[in-house]
Amino acid sequence: MTTPLAAKIAREYGTPCAVIDMDRVERNIARVQAQCEAAGVANRPHIKTHKSPVLAKLQIAAGAQGITCQKIGEAEIMADAGIDNILISYNLIGEEKMGRLAALQAKADMTVAADNATVIEGLPQAAKQSGRTLSVVVECDTGRKRAGVETPAEAIALARQIAASEGLRFAGFMLYPTESGWDEAQKFYNEALAGVRAEGLDAAIVSTGGSPNLKNLGKLNGATEHRPGTYIYNDRMQVAAGVASWDDCALHIYSTVVSRAAPERGILDAGSKTLTTDTGGLDGHGLILEHPEAKIARFAEEHGFLDLSRSNTRPNVGDVVRIVPNHVCVVVNMMDEVVIVRGEEILGTLPVAARGKLR
Repeated sequence: MTTPLAAKIAREYGTPCAVIDMDRVERNIARVQAQCEAAGVANRPHIKTHKSPVLAKLQIAAGAQGITCQKIGEAEIMADAGIDNILISYNLIGEEKMGRLAALQAKADMTVAADNATVIEGLPQAAKQSGRTLSVVVECDTGRKRAGVETPAEAIALARQIAASEGLRFAGFMLYPTESGWDEAQKFYNEALAGVRAEGLDAAIVSTGGSPNLKNLGKLNGATEHRPGTYIYNDRMQVAAGVASWDDCALHIYSTVVSRAAPERGILDAGSKTLTTDTGGLDGHGLILEHPEAKIARFAEEHGFLDLSRSNTRPNVGDVVRIVPNHVCVVVNMMDEVVIVRGEEILGTLPVAARGKLR
């Protein structure tokens, strides 16, 4: 069954279409800001989820101290919009990126992350070109086995290298503990902090992340800030992680059922170019709110394959359904714009200004 709002959106914008509910967005912003304040840590939201200066400014207006970006291209969009406190939480390498980082330094107060000597060796070039000291945090791996140094001794050595580099300032540590690994993260941090203090340094910034760890806010003694991103929209992964409810999911994909060739299957017009193939360890590729037992089993580029074998209610051809994505960050990056609603009222569209900024 198609809701009146879904029918109106389909008529005015067509499907598939990403739709955000601003009432939910604003509630999510306010709730997480309050959580950070209660835990005694600053909120530095990651904009990789929404990629919008408009929404970043709403987060800052609510009390966020600045923002986090993953790539220079995202930071450029944000700085051009007047946002002036930015952490790039990613290793930056190469002359091209150093030139862009220097230009950013002229517009905004920049902090960057590094987890190896090669990255640190390149950063003085950006500091020199900008004429401003560049703050650098050491990224520490505390269990995810992604980026980050694996031992406190390595973190201390990099802090020493940063402090000895012309134009650089050692600013602290950046961590992303696993949801169950905060005791280990505390031990890592305590040893690293003691080591840098023995070198005459200190950690002004101790940054933790992300949205799945909102339930762990305040658990790291010494943390100064947290970097949640997905919370502004939420998705199936955040619900599964226990940090959001379905009512907190602010972005839905509106999709039309375009085929029902057999009783137990169907086709949506939202395929892999709309809904990410990243399952996040979940069964299927999104929750259909009107038919929660249905499974989006697999994709072609423009086809979402429905498995209706477990569904007590089954959609008809032409029905417009609402889907909560598994991983909303990847979905948003495939959109030029999102439709904004408040209740049953369509307010217009919002550009995804930093979409596609992969470098």
